[in-house]
Amino acid sequence: MVKDPVCGMEIEEGKAHARREYGGRTFYFCSANCETTFAADPDKYAGGPTGKQSRHAPSATTGLQEGVAGPKRVELPVFGLTCGKCVQAVEKSLRAVPGVAKATVNLSSARAFVDYDPALTGVPALERAIRDVGYRTEGATARFAIEGITCASCVTRIESALLETPGVVKASVNIGTEEATVEFLPSVADPAAIKAAVGSAGYKVVEAPAPASPEATDKEAEVREREYRTLMRKWWFGAAVGVFTMLLSYPWLIPVLRDWFPRGSPQLWYTWAVMGILSLAVLAYSGNQFFVGAWQALQHRSANMHTLIALGTGVAWIYSTIALLFPQLFPAAEFTEVYYDVTVVVTALVVLGLAMELKAKGRTSEAIKKLIGLQAKTARVVRDGKEVDIPVEEVLVGDIVVVRPGEKVPVDGEVIEGTSAVDESMITGESLPVEKRVGDEAIGATINKTGSFKFRATKVGKDTALANIIRMVQDAQGSKVPIQRIVDVVSGYFTPSVAILAILGFMLWYTFGPEPRIVFALIVAVTTLIIACPCALGMATPMSLTTGVGLGALNGILIRSGESLQAAKGLQTIILDKTGTITKGKPELTDVVTTGGFKEEEVLRLAAGVEKSSEHPLAAAIVEGARARELTLKDAETFAAIPGHGIEATIEGRTILLGNLKLMKDRGIPVKDLEVQATRLSDDGRTPMYVAIDGKPAGIIAVADTVKEDSRDAIRVLKAMGLEVVMITGDNERTAKAIARQVGVDRVLAEVLPQDKAFNVQKLQLEGKNVAMVGDGINDAPALAQSDVGFAIGTGTDVAIAASDITLIKGSLKGVVTAIQISRATMRNVSQNLVGAFIYNILGLPIALGVLYPFFGILLSPLLAAIAMSFSSVTVIANANRLKRWKPRTA
Repeated sequence: MVKDPVCGMEIEEGKAHARREYGGRTFYFCSANCETTFAADPDKYAGGPTGKQSRHAPSATTGLQEGVAGPKRVELPVFGLTCGKCVQAVEKSLRAVPGVAKATVNLSSARAFVDYDPALTGVPALERAIRDVGYRTEGATARFAIEGITCASCVTRIESALLETPGVVKASVNIGTEEATVEFLPSVADPAAIKAAVGSAGYKVVEAPAPASPEATDKEAEVREREYRTLMRKWWFGAAVGVFTMLLSYPWLIPVLRDWFPRGSPQLWYTWAVMGILSLAVLAYSGNQFFVGAWQALQHRSANMHTLIALGTGVAWIYSTIALLFPQLFPAAEFTEVYYDVTVVVTALVVLGLAMELKAKGRTSEAIKKLIGLQAKTARVVRDGKEVDIPVEEVLVGDIVVVRPGEKVPVDGEVIEGTSAVDESMITGESLPVEKRVGDEAIGATINKTGSFKFRATKVGKDTALANIIRMVQDAQGSKVPIQRIVDVVSGYFTPSVAILAILGFMLWYTFGPEPRIVFALIVAVTTLIIACPCALGMATPMSLTTGVGLGALNGILIRSGESLQAAKGLQTIILDKTGTITKGKPELTDVVTTGGFKEEEVLRLAAGVEKSSEHPLAAAIVEGARARELTLKDAETFAAIPGHGIEATIEGRTILLGNLKLMKDRGIPVKDLEVQATRLSDDGRTPMYVAIDGKPAGIIAVADTVKEDSRDAIRVLKAMGLEVVMITGDNERTAKAIARQVGVDRVLAEVLPQDKAFNVQKLQLEGKNVAMVGDGINDAPALAQSDVGFAIGTGTDVAIAASDITLIKGSLKGVVTAIQISRATMRNVSQNLVGAFIYNILGLPIALGVLYPFFGILLSPLLAAIAMSFSSVTVIANANRLKRWKPRTA
């Protein structure tokens, strides 16, 4: 037995109405009222020895011990969003849930991103908050058997472990059948995570859920399609009734009908009565979402697009019905005309607009769908000495995975056997296949082209590169561009302002308008309510942001947030770290200069054979260069390192000296003829090493950290875009300037200590410039964080990537060019959408209010207002989808 902390009632654990985790303890409640009271002030009731100490195993999904404080982040699909007001309503409801630290809703992707304290709330409470304001989230259901259930305590433990799993909405364990039924969000949780959560509670899943697949995880798309078909059925019904009402609302304008239905005739009255019933059916079926949405908004003392449409169509129907049933209330016969055509056609047109929006919205998330579609379904692993095919979800870290030609690499790992060429274009954007040898990294979702190889799995499930890319893209699409916050504020006042304008318009026309005043006043009020479009304002930014971030992902660029995207547009200066960013980051053999009749192959073969025994990085470069030329290298017979000078060794019966000028002079080797060549190589940023064979000067071998193939072209394009390019390095000024000359950089910051890189970024910012930093190493992390936009080379360290705003998966400087171009294109698209939406509303509202009537006799029809309102939203989405046709410019 446990005690309810609020009312003190003793209850059985299994019969408790609800359960809540707080401060590392589990509390049980006898009723919903007690649970709500506790949630309002948990500290008041959590002080006593009520509840029961939880003894859960560490979470399999978070790795946290029970009771360890820490926020969680969950992503929830939200259905029914139509405008910026909807976004604000959901965000407000989520933020009101105790324990929610942050809630952001993305209109275009129809997702809510919530940071919450699991000790105070959970996903079910978040789902309820969404439903409370009239929206819904939908998940998948899985049922499986569990081994080891013996009592009610087991049920509680398993359910708690499942409910703590991010993405699980509801979990129910039946002690009689020993089965668990779990409702979860496929975009957040997967069957493997659910199985692991049960295991973390100390139980075993006998029948695991079916492996996740792109089709299964795309349940949201199915729901979207179902919603689209529903809207189209509503449209066709409204359109069919609309044709009838349009013809018979004004029969005196049509030659044949004017004789059948003259004004004031009984047959016209009965026809209008039928129209009233049919239009009510249209409102009840085709337009029910507007009235339900308006009522729910009213319950929460807010207003949205549904409020405007419901008011406009509802007022028109009520006026028409009163005019039909009680014509004696009106001063003249001309006031008794009906406007059922407005009610029906406006409803039908707005529903059609919503259907078109829904279809277009689905296309903005195609990037995510493409990324998810890259995942392999199965993997061939070596188990007990045999190759077996298993679902990719069941691959474990350490498994040996076999990949044959034409197959997808299922997870991330390290090649341990074999060679091949792998197409990594879907991850990095690089079209040429990449050679893979023993020790190289294999990336999941890439396609093996030629040979077979084996690799050891190092990252599986949600830790793979592809999973991280998908997560980063979704997070970025769920963020907001700074300018969107201003739009949100405007949208917050927009709907009530339009309602006030409609009332004022009605009053002015009723007071000062021409006869029949009430008819003009009604038309103005209804038209004003219908033409206003908060949807276009609300969707202007998120639709473009979603498309732009997805576009970046498909080009090998991961943009962390909307703020990063907007900041990249205004960059003025790009600071490039030299090592690993402009250059390849490791020394390579560049030159072999000979003298005294020695041949290049001979000098390089003997020098590389000697260097095989050295551990110096420059030695490895010489050895790799010789092997690349397919030279056979023998082992040195003797080897002696001379600190500060070089090495002396015997190989193939010959004595070799390899080192600096000081070594040659100490041994009396005349190298005066080679000194000019050595100086030239040093001026070009290379490191020359003298070689002497049997006491005679033989030549120079030079190595250098060579420039990446595309660095020069990328820097040329950056400068053509009007950006100042600066190189920063810890190398000496001579070497730095040599590299700068090669790539076309005019400003060099040389001999900068790692701890001073961030200070140099700050100095450029103090010059009034918006500065980006591009780097790859741990020592670049502070500078990346200090800069306005930090670009991390994807081949660099995790620390640098974590500190950056934009990650370039490919590791090429062309990614910086593409990222800035995408930023500019996206923000230009955002500006077009916002300007269009604002101009539409700024011009549309005065016209709807009738400002043109005194000058030109023009009064806007509610039907045209409905067409304009729907068209404005669809135009915004269509313009955002234009971004998908964007291609990077090379000059």
